[in-house]
Amino acid sequence: MNPVLADFLERIGWTSGQVFISVLLAGTAGAAVVGLPWKLAAVMAVSAAVATIVTTAVQYLAKQTDLPFWQDILVRAVKTFIASLAGSIAAAHPFNVVTFHWSDAFNVAAVAVLGSLGKGLLAKGDAGVPAGAAPAPAAVNPSTLSVPTYRAAIVR
Repeated sequence: MNPVLADFLERIGWTSGQVFISVLLAGTAGAAVVGLPWKLAAVMAVSAAVATIVTTAVQYLAKQTDLPFWQDILVRAVKTFIASLAGSIAAAHPFNVVTFHWSDAFNVAAVAVLGSLGKGLLAKGDAGVPAGAAPAPAAVNPSTLSVPTYRAAIVR
């Protein structure tokens, strides 16, 4: 598979999944499975996927993909926040800036960002690095793609 396509799909999948789970967690504490907002979560996840496509395309077009680990984590967190907020706005019918539930949208976005940060830190891991040794900078990334695929995607 083309590494850039794999990178897009990885980012889309994680962000839409994080938003989907965030909607279920942030707005429905203690709700039964039947009462969960499945349709809202799905609409927001699809909207977040579209926003992720746009923000990732902008990042690639600006040639801002080969970033140091912490900067990459920060960019991914900001993009997840934007995608989540865009998903909330897209799910509002009709959208009215005055009556929109901004606090709910920010709660969902915050949970999604925490998921993004957690995923990035877990993906970094230390697999294959001997105890006491520092991993090579090129081997450290916040992506769940293999290191060679990720490097091939971001280094252009």
